Amino acid sequence: MDSRVELRLLRSFSVLAGELHFGRAAQQLRIAQPALSQQIRQLERAVGVTLFERTSRSVALTRAGSAFAARVRDHLQRIEEDIEEARRVDRGESGRIDLAFISSAAPVVATITRWIAGERPGVLLDLHEGTTESVLDHIERGTADLGIVRDAENRPGITLTTVRVEGYVAVLPRGHALVEEAQATAADLAGSPLVLFPRTAGSLAYARALQPFRELEVEPVIAFHASQWSSIFQLVAAGAGTTIAPESAADQVPAGVAVVPLGGTDTRTLVQVAHRAHQTHPIVPTLIDLLRTE
Repeated sequence: MDSRVELRLLRSFSVLAGELHFGRAAQQLRIAQPALSQQIRQLERAVGVTLFERTSRSVALTRAGSAFAARVRDHLQRIEEDIEEARRVDRGESGRIDLAFISSAAPVVATITRWIAGERPGVLLDLHEGTTESVLDHIERGTADLGIVRDAENRPGITLTTVRVEGYVAVLPRGHALVEEAQATAADLAGSPLVLFPRTAGSLAYARALQPFRELEVEPVIAFHASQWSSIFQLVAAGAGTTIAPESAADQVPAGVAVVPLGGTDTRTLVQVAHRAHQTHPIVPTLIDLLRTE
């Protein structure tokens, strides 16, 4: 058999196999009857067997034609399903989206998760947690379609859209003297060791976290670094020091930790959506609009 048999020949064969009448089959296919006869002869030459017994009064499938018809129907059905799946993926109704995110953006990730579960249940959401720098690396490499970052620095080819502006809070061990205060300032915290994420996690985010101290011209003593807020909060709970954290990150604090508003500063931190400047995933623009209006 010629492996280059055209799909249109198989469709014509399948219709004729169902109708067993050249006139009706040609009408259904919207082609002339002589053209249909020519297509069937072309297919038989390519397959190398006679598919129809023709007389002046009737058309019938041969035994080979009958076996072939069943397989062709299945084949055409699979092709139709594959075509529809491709269209669903193109419309963003199926397929997969890779989302890289920072742990302190959990509320933003939850918004995306709920929307996909409710509006695009056929889409698989694959999550990759990391730092702002590692999320941007995912975007650059194309291993993530969308990223949620904080205070990211500009990179060529990556578009950043701010979706949240947050203040900071002080996170203290339960026994700390400031726990009962209405607020704490960076100057109040400067006397305690500070637990912070490393500069390599995001240099702009690191500088912004220290800005309340710089504004008051006090220099904190950074005693420990940890790359995840969960680890930072556990160190605070263990009495290793204090920290300042974005408001949304403080939603995740464990027992043994107290959260106090941070006063004396107007410093704000930006939660941003990152994607390749020329990204093509169909639901990324919808997700960005969703997060901007939250």
